[in-house]
Amino acid sequence: MDKLGFKTQKDFASGLNLEPGTISPMISGKRPITNPFKERLDFKFNVNINWLETGEGEPFLKKGPVVSESKEGVPYFNVSLSDHDIRSFGDEQAEYFVNYKPFNDCTCYLPVYGDSMYPKYASGEIIAVREITNFEILQWGEAYVIMTDEKANHLRSIKLIHQHSDENKLILRSSNPNFKGDTVIAKKSITALYLIKGKITRNLI
Repeated sequence: MDKLGFKTQKDFASGLNLEPGTISPMISGKRPITNPFKERLDFKFNVNINWLETGEGEPFLKKGPVVSESKEGVPYFNVSLSDHDIRSFGDEQAEYFVNYKPFNDCTCYLPVYGDSMYPKYASGEIIAVREITNFEILQWGEAYVIMTDEKANHLRSIKLIHQHSDENKLILRSSNPNFKGDTVIAKKSITALYLIKGKITRNLI
């Protein structure tokens, strides 16, 4: 806490967007440090989690992007695509803003959950995505975040998009060979589409 420049637990909790009562037992050692707490320390303040857990290495990692709550940079939304309440990321509350020049033209950052796109995108990685509005101009074989309407079962997923013989349809495919079979959807069922421009792991931001 002192190393991060916070004088009180209240200020420290505020800096992590947490209630003081949430972190007090962890700081006092009365309960183990939770993974979400570790992730916030890592993501917001570059804390070296290995140092936090074992005392080995440097307390802080040198990282490229700057993470802040001032609305500078690209928003990070800590949401799961499997949440069917999501209609578009513009409706979500940003947890952080990441100012990282290579991806500053993106719409947002998202966490990856599940293994359907492994090894291209592994669970725990963070992807930078840019919204696509013209569904007639797509990059075949590239990975997209896709959201659909009720006619396509409100699909929310990361998939490789391939061309279908019917120009009004798309083929969706996982990159993980253990997830076999294609999904075919009509373009008109797409409610939102985001091209994945790149990825970063939590220990790189």
